[in-house]
Amino acid sequence: MTARTDVSDRVMPEQEERASAAVYTEGLLAGVAGAATIAGWFLLLDSIAGRPLYTPSVLGTALVRGGAAIAAPETLPVDMEMVINFTWMHVLAFLVIGLAASKLLEQAERDPNVGFGILLLFVVFEFGFIAVFQVVAGEVLQVISWPSILVGNLLAAAAMGLVFWRRHPRLVIRP
Repeated sequence: MTARTDVSDRVMPEQEERASAAVYTEGLLAGVAGAATIAGWFLLLDSIAGRPLYTPSVLGTALVRGGAAIAAPETLPVDMEMVINFTWMHVLAFLVIGLAASKLLEQAERDPNVGFGILLLFVVFEFGFIAVFQVVAGEVLQVISWPSILVGNLLAAAAMGLVFWRRHPRLVIRP
C-alpha cells in the first residue's frame, strides 16, 4: 500500500517560507524608507537654518547622555560621533517599526477589521512618542520643535505607507 502525496502538500511549506521572507523584506524596506525620509527632512531643516546635522547631534547627545544632562542644547556644537550614534539607533528603531508594521499588515490582509486597530495604534504611537519625548528630554524640544518632529514622523509614515501600499494595493481597512 502506498500513500498518495499531494503536490500541494510539498509546495505549501515552501510558499509559506517565501511569504514569510517577503514580509520581513517588506518591513526592512519600509523601515529604511521611513528612516531615510525623516533623516532627509531634518537635514533639510538643519541646512536651511545653517546648521547641517544639528538635529541628529542634539538627539544623539540626549540619548547617550540623557536629556537632563543637556543644559543648553541650542549652544551644542555638531558632534559627528553623536550623529553616528543617533543615526544607527534611529535606523534600528525604524527597522523594528517596519517589521512590526509589516507583520500587522499581514494580519490585516487576513482580517480587514485589524486594519482600523493598526490605524488607531499609529495615532496613539505618534502622539505618545511626542508626549514621552517632552517628559524625558523637554529641553531638546525647546530647540527642535515638536511640529517639525510631527511633520517628519508623518512624512516617514507616508514613505513607509507607500512601500506597503505598492505591495498591498487591495488592502481594505474597515472601521
